[in-house]
Amino acid sequence: MTTNLDIIRATYEGTSEENGKHLLAVLAPDATWTEAAGFPYAGTYVGAEQIVAGVLQRLGTEWEGYSAKAHTYLADGDRVAAFGVYSGTYRKTGKAMTATFAHLYHLQNGKIIRMEQYVDSHLVQQAMQP
Repeated sequence: MTTNLDIIRATYEGTSEENGKHLLAVLAPDATWTEAAGFPYAGTYVGAEQIVAGVLQRLGTEWEGYSAKAHTYLADGDRVAAFGVYSGTYRKTGKAMTATFAHLYHLQNGKIIRMEQYVDSHLVQQAMQP
């Protein structure tokens, strides 16, 4: 049986392409995805189309070598937290960054219905400044 923890791990532990495919496969149709205030893509996105266009495509095109590497997971019923480090180089400035993150997922019937991001956005913003 696949657990909620297994579902979330599968969105971090492969290649970027594999992680993206796994994520899209487990998003509920009306999933909400909240990027933290201060993060360049701050706001709440609803559904896969908004999440891909507003966050994932931008990360893939605006950053070189962008990655989110989780190192710790905590599961509590229908909630799973992933803790890790973002890294990448902002293409427009050529500046690299690493920033810690926490993602809190809420799942229902094997699907992600909500994700909230917590991040040291100051480090990300520094990389984006000329």
